[in-house]
Amino acid sequence: MSEIRLLIVDDDPFIRESLRMIVELDPQIRAAGVCTNGEEAAAFVQNGGGVDVVLMDIRMPVCDGVEGTKRIKAVAPDVKILILTTFDDDEYIVEALRGGASGYLLKNIPPDKIIEGIKTVHSGNVLIHPDVARKLTGLLQPPAPPSGPAKPLSEYGLTASEQQIVEKIAEGLSNKEIAQELFLSEGTVKNYVTEILGKLGLRDRTQIAIFYLKR
Repeated sequence: MSEIRLLIVDDDPFIRESLRMIVELDPQIRAAGVCTNGEEAAAFVQNGGGVDVVLMDIRMPVCDGVEGTKRIKAVAPDVKILILTTFDDDEYIVEALRGGASGYLLKNIPPDKIIEGIKTVHSGNVLIHPDVARKLTGLLQPPAPPSGPAKPLSEYGLTASEQQIVEKIAEGLSNKEIAQELFLSEGTVKNYVTEILGKLGLRDRTQIAIFYLKR
């Protein structure tokens, strides 16, 4: 795998430096730069900072992680954004995911999980912590209408196998983990994801997860 160029965005200088030290323990990751808010990050990316992944705090002055995500995706749609958050930031997380973030990390996780998370989103997977995903379901899912339950996935033209893939993506599993659980090759899972995106008219795995949770 090629080198991952990472932009670190946080208003706390101690956290910025700590994150830089953590990620550079892995020879595959290089800190391409640091910024203090989302506005600076969007400008850095737009001005040719050469960024693959942005690791960004969700609560910052001037321009927070939600607005920063939207600005970055507007100028560089292919850049992956990983949000740093806490369990108390549910509504911020929802808005960041809607804005194009590929997932989020809880601030109290061990250093090796931060590195693993960066690699996960860089490879095109969505990173959603199962505990937080369960909390988000209530925020994303509107009350059931009097007419009955949510529309079955099959009515969207999804096969039984594709429905399984959608459910696993919503649980936060990577392609590799899905392949292991369903006894498929990772390449087959990737093909399924491509088909699902086409049938649902969605852009990426994050939108698949949001689509499922909204139901």
